[in-house]
Amino acid sequence: MPEFSIRRRATQDPPWTPSEFEQRLRAKERYYHLHHPFHVQMNERGVSRAAVQGWVVNRFYYQQCIPLKDAAVLANCTERDARRLWIQRILDHDGLTGDEGGIEAWLQLGAAVGLERDYLESGEGVLPGVRFAVDAYVNFARRASFEEAACSSLTELFAPTIHQRRLDNWPALYPWIDAGGYRYFRTRLSEARRDVEHGLKISLQHFQTRSDQEYALSILQFKLNVLWTMLDAMWMAYIEHKPPFFSCPNV
Repeated sequence: MPEFSIRRRATQDPPWTPSEFEQRLRAKERYYHLHHPFHVQMNERGVSRAAVQGWVVNRFYYQQCIPLKDAAVLANCTERDARRLWIQRILDHDGLTGDEGGIEAWLQLGAAVGLERDYLESGEGVLPGVRFAVDAYVNFARRASFEEAACSSLTELFAPTIHQRRLDNWPALYPWIDAGGYRYFRTRLSEARRDVEHGLKISLQHFQTRSDQEYALSILQFKLNVLWTMLDAMWMAYIEHKPPFFSCPNV
C-alpha cells in the first residue's frame, strides 16, 4: 500500500500566534486543485463529454473512500466529544434512511452525465494514478494520529469555492447534464464549512510549537498533493489522450 512520511523539522523559532498559524493554513489555497489546469479548463472553458465522465468516474472512487478514511480517523480518536462531531462526516456520505447522503448524490451526478450506476460502483474506469493517490490518503489516515488526520481534512477550507464555481458555470458549459445531478455540490457548500470549523479548531489547539505548526502545514500540503495528483492522471488520460500504459497495448 502507498505510504506517507514527513520529517518533522526541529526548530527553536517561536510559535506563530493562532491567528498567524490559521493564516498560513489558509494561504495553502494556492496549491488547491481548483487551480489545476484540468479544473480550470473544465470549470471555465469546458471539456469534452468523455472528460467530464472520466472526472466523475475517478472522483467517485475518492467519494467512496471518504467514509473509510473517516472511520479510520475515528478509530484513532480517544475523545468522546470529538468522535460525536466527526462521525457526522461518515453519515454525510453514507447517508441514512430518507437521506441517502453524498455517495448516492454522486451516483445521481453519474446518471446525469450518462454513466451507469453499476459501472461507477465497479471502479472499472478508475485510473491507476488516481487509485494510488486516494489509497495513499486512506492509508495515511489509518496510521496518523487523530489530530494529524483532522489537519489533513482542512482542504475543506477551499472547497466551497470550487463547488460554487461548478454550480455557476456548468449549466452553460454543459447543457446536456441533467441539473438534478448537482445536488452533491449544493449540499457540500454548507457541510464543508461546518467540517472546517471543527477541523480548524482541532488543529489550532493541538499544533502549538513552531515545529508542530510547520509539520501541520506539511500534512495539509500532502493532502493538497493527493488532490493535485489525481488531476494530473486525468489530464493525461482525458486531455492529452495518453491514458496509463498507452505505450503497452497488450497490458
